[in-house]
Amino acid sequence: MKKVAIIMGSDSDFPIVKGAVDTLKEFGIETEVRVMSAHRTPRQACEFSANARANGFGAIIAAAGKAAHLAGVLAAHTTLPVIGIPVKSSTLDGLDALLATVQMPKGIPVATVAIDGADNAAILAAQILGVSDEAVAQKLDAMKKDMEEGVLKKDRKLQEKLAD
Repeated sequence: MKKVAIIMGSDSDFPIVKGAVDTLKEFGIETEVRVMSAHRTPRQACEFSANARANGFGAIIAAAGKAAHLAGVLAAHTTLPVIGIPVKSSTLDGLDALLATVQMPKGIPVATVAIDGADNAAILAAQILGVSDEAVAQKLDAMKKDMEEGVLKKDRKLQEKLAD
């Protein structure tokens, strides 16, 4: 099974990224979590990304705030799917990171989830791997069914409350 890399621009992003780590573990997907900066360690980030496929990765998740160039830098050096998590900062509430992450030039796509959307980044990475991994695909199907059952249960409780 392919692994998923989770790269943070700073260790202060870990509280956000932890959601992705936990979600990928639930799917049984091996992860490698690293701190690399598009600005402070660009050589290391580029080398990691350029070698990610050969090192057994199937997708890369990149979390960064403010200028948030990390996902684009990683995507520029690989053909693996890169998923960006814009991280909320104190300055512009993550809007700066969101815009920096989604505004990629033609040929350098970065899939982008919501600000601080680590869980969805992990689910998207699992869906990407699930295209060729039946075990992951089955776990995704089960997750969707559990979500459906949860909503239907809440609706039944609401209907009972309204009937009183």
